[in-house]
Amino acid sequence: MAEFSNFPKTTIYIFLLSINLSATFLIFFTRLAASEPVPTTWPLQFHSILYINTSKGVNQVVDLWYDWPNGRNFNIIQKQLGEKLYDLEWNNGTSYYYTLDANKKCTVTHFPVGILRPNFLDGAKYLGKVNRDGFLCNYWEKVDFITYYEDVETKRPVAWNFFSGSRVHVITFEVGKVLDDPNWQAPVYCFGKKKPIIQTESPVLTHLPNLMREFTTTTPLAT
Repeated sequence: MAEFSNFPKTTIYIFLLSINLSATFLIFFTRLAASEPVPTTWPLQFHSILYINTSKGVNQVVDLWYDWPNGRNFNIIQKQLGEKLYDLEWNNGTSYYYTLDANKKCTVTHFPVGILRPNFLDGAKYLGKVNRDGFLCNYWEKVDFITYYEDVETKRPVAWNFFSGSRVHVITFEVGKVLDDPNWQAPVYCFGKKKPIIQTESPVLTHLPNLMREFTTTTPLAT
């Protein structure tokens, strides 16, 4: 320590102590950042009942069936005191929006991407813990688009908010529940001479899979 010979020992000790403390704090905050919770990847198959209040103040209940291995997603949307709309989505980008009433309405659309991927929340910014719908939740923000709330204890999704104003509340969440194959068939009046509408945005705009489709084009495939 010849180079420090002209400095008082007290000054040298303080200097070395400050270096040691700086290194300790750096290690502490690095470990703290590394230990931040990450959103749980969605199950490959599940059934969920969602209550949604849209950005226009419309209430609706969505019966959601998610089936990633078979490349399909089904949303049965019951509007408050209104019609029931069936939104059937396939991983090839084709979606069928139809009713099963006497009107027999059906619109076929094609998106440039498929259904929402299980790991769509990868890279979300952790915001901390908060009480949401009576549950203590970790919550994250994804690209100024969605805020996602997950129960700290069970890791189940509790709610999510879209920055557009829609609020989604998870009522049930059944992992591994699968809808029988015959129910995934769109009605015959969806298959006519009309060509599918090519678009990048859903006309429904009420639930997570449609709102996230364009966003997930940059998300790697889940394994």
